[in-house]
Amino acid sequence: FDMEGLASPLNVAWGLEARQETYQIFAGEPDSYRNGGVLLNGSPTASGAQVFPGFRPENEVDEDRTAVGAYIDLEANVTDQFLLSGAVRAESYSDFGETVTGKIAARYDFNDVFALRGSIQNGFRAPSLQQQYFATTSTNFIGGVPFDITTFPVTDPIARALGAKDLDPEKSVNYSLGAVITTGQLNVTIDAYRIDVNDRIVLSENLTAQNVRDYLEAQGFIGSGGGRFFLNGVDTETSGVDIVTSYAFGETALGKFTGTFGANFNKTDVTAIPDVPVLDALNPAPTLFGRVNIKTFEEGTPKSKFTASLDWEKGAMSGTVRATRYGDVLVPNSNAANDYTLDPKILIDLEGRWDVNQNIELAI
Repeated sequence: FDMEGLASPLNVAWGLEARQETYQIFAGEPDSYRNGGVLLNGSPTASGAQVFPGFRPENEVDEDRTAVGAYIDLEANVTDQFLLSGAVRAESYSDFGETVTGKIAARYDFNDVFALRGSIQNGFRAPSLQQQYFATTSTNFIGGVPFDITTFPVTDPIARALGAKDLDPEKSVNYSLGAVITTGQLNVTIDAYRIDVNDRIVLSENLTAQNVRDYLEAQGFIGSGGGRFFLNGVDTETSGVDIVTSYAFGETALGKFTGTFGANFNKTDVTAIPDVPVLDALNPAPTLFGRVNIKTFEEGTPKSKFTASLDWEKGAMSGTVRATRYGDVLVPNSNAANDYTLDPKILIDLEGRWDVNQNIELAI
């Protein structure tokens, strides 16, 4: 749209979305979960196939939800050098109510060579139906005695007794600030970013300590081996830098070549972990979110990634060779002495393409 006072036409994009999600668990083969009355050393064995009994009738779930959303995106040059854009999305969930998220971004071109850009936006993710309703049972041996350990949905009475609550949505705020350098055939972008995610949904540790089982029995849940459940409460802060450089070599006797190099450096910190007062009152209080889970968030993905690629094109033929190096990754253990590190790895991708005609391209 042409609007007075703007240095460029106003670009408007909009959209509507309607979505239905369904989730179902149905009972499996009866012999996979029922107790056949077999005795082990004079005591009844745990029910069902070990170590993963089938889904039981009490695990059956048939849930669904609907969500409708709408968004609008506006972008225009306020001046010849200053580009401003903004977007808003509104969404309504049948089980989580309404939410509004948005983004604002800007770019300022100081000249043909150098520009600065930045953005800020917030995010929202409703708990999935699986996180709300998934349930399963597996057999764990505690002191040589088999117990059925269950992953409980938060609505289960045992999960409620352990302090589970209805799940809340995850929310985030993203910030970025970067520079763009363009000179001749060379293009360089450097962007720093920070992503704060609050109330991440995670699985608790297996709550199977003797005092937890005693507490459950005191609440009337006789024979429960304990279990785990989904809960909110993990906050993370991720910061990093993305660097992308590309250079177009232009036409040569061998064809046209374009080289690209990218690098990413990032760091994630867990800034808060879940707290459940019911369990905190036990002595000793069980660990809800332990060292392995924390370290997996913080060091379980590469902190660096480098990518180099070369694209070639000559007539109807083209190809790409790409090398990607992923940095090392920590594999944590509850005992820090048993941690180990996966070494950096390089992956090579090769692709050849042939434009048969304007409508068909073959690639290998």
